Amino acid sequence: MTDVHSIARNYIALWNERAPTRRREMLAANWTTDAKYVDPLMSGDGHDGVDALVAGVQQRFPDFRFKLIGEPNGFGDHVRFSWGLGPDGGDSSIKGTDFAVLSNGRIRSITGFLDQVPKA
Repeated sequence: MTDVHSIARNYIALWNERAPTRRREMLAANWTTDAKYVDPLMSGDGHDGVDALVAGVQQRFPDFRFKLIGEPNGFGDHVRFSWGLGPDGGDSSIKGTDFAVLSNGRIRSITGFLDQVPKA
């Protein structure tokens, strides 16, 4: 049985992890080696590609952190969860919903949707 809460928490933790070595360990533990990530603004393949995306978002928003919004849910090898990105302890100015497909309990693909993006 898939623990949708653990999948979503580990995913958010990856996006918040600033130490490259630790981020790579998290990818190895929670993502398949051929994992794919895609959203309307970016895409990446494998651990290298996903790690580069995370590092890029952190560079663009150095004082922001991701947090889960609401409760993740899913069935079988599919998980859906919403997230916010904003200043630590503040309101999330960017919000989205991601859909994960798993393989043996690890993320094989993420398709992300941006629900709220500031105009600026």
